[in-house]
Amino acid sequence: MNTFDFSDPIQFTKAVFYNFRPIPLPKPFRDATGGMGTFMPEQGYLELYDDTGACAHYTVTRAFVANMLPRILNGQKKSYNAWRHEQYWKIRNSGFQSADAVNVGTLDLMMLDILAQRAENPIHRFLGAEKDWAAAYKGGGAIIREDEELCEEMARYAAEGTKTVKFKVGSSSGEMGETLYMERDLRRIEKVQKAVGPHVRVAVDCNQKFTVEQAYTFCKLTEPLNLEWIEEPIHSHDYNGIRRLKEMGVKQRLAAGESMRIYYAYEPYVEKGIEILQPSLGRMSRIDDLLKIRDLCRQHHLEFQSGGRAAYNAYFGALYSEDERVEFHAPISEPVHDLMLNVPEFKDGRFTLDAHTPGIPVRMNLEKIEALGYLESRTIYLPE
Repeated sequence: MNTFDFSDPIQFTKAVFYNFRPIPLPKPFRDATGGMGTFMPEQGYLELYDDTGACAHYTVTRAFVANMLPRILNGQKKSYNAWRHEQYWKIRNSGFQSADAVNVGTLDLMMLDILAQRAENPIHRFLGAEKDWAAAYKGGGAIIREDEELCEEMARYAAEGTKTVKFKVGSSSGEMGETLYMERDLRRIEKVQKAVGPHVRVAVDCNQKFTVEQAYTFCKLTEPLNLEWIEEPIHSHDYNGIRRLKEMGVKQRLAAGESMRIYYAYEPYVEKGIEILQPSLGRMSRIDDLLKIRDLCRQHHLEFQSGGRAAYNAYFGALYSEDERVEFHAPISEPVHDLMLNVPEFKDGRFTLDAHTPGIPVRMNLEKIEALGYLESRTIYLPE
């Protein structure tokens, strides 16, 4: 299997952290189990410099600043391999599904950015891509949107050229969403299909809302609607629940994976019957796990997708051949795009990538963030 193997020495010389105040969403966004809310998830933005003058840029958590920076801003010079190996195993007792593991993946991505800049190649070409585009679908459609607003959003995505749209299902009420309203979900699916037209595929995301029995009922009710896939119908770790759904006769393709952080979690998905694997770039503990999951999909003739920050994901979407069914989630409902620079252009279901700027060219628009009053502080960190 593919594993990154870069012996290039790296010495980290400075970090600059831009600490954000809570950045409100234009509209609250919620899924069936309460994801998102009223604020963007971004806590801050980091510039990480090495001894050659290269600088990686990425959104990071405050925990990354508190826990990771002291471990790497220590004056030591090590290879990419050594840095990653050391930090990866340092967090083993926290668990490879933990926030600490995700922070290791963040460091991994920033080191790859630095190495690509040194090689004077854009990140996708540096990692072996032979094309400068990535296919994508668009998702959004909060569970709290009214029917008309939901249809307008999905129709806009279709008009922009996307071939697949996805929205949230799992309508319910009660303090903990105990009472399900599947008839609302069915009505909305039919309305969206009519709004986008017959040539646009429609998928739904349950966000782990249902029990196995409830998921089976939902799948049987939606069977005549020919959904492109049903995403995370049950708890993401309930591998045997997936197997039970397939044994019970669920015919639709099931998708899962955005809640997982490590390659090994995807092998049981394949064994239990998941047809679409969905790792998320910004949540992995090792970035080359994306390529291992790609190869797993190739081996079993499955589909690969990836969610999260589309502007970054798109560059990794180029690592898949043109004849593979690979799509990247372009969550245009995330207004963070309005606060970013150098975002790849999206047209006719594809992102067109920057084939000239070394590294990862995407940047946060710090001037705009400061002008809007969302920048709380700027702190420089140097080796101790």
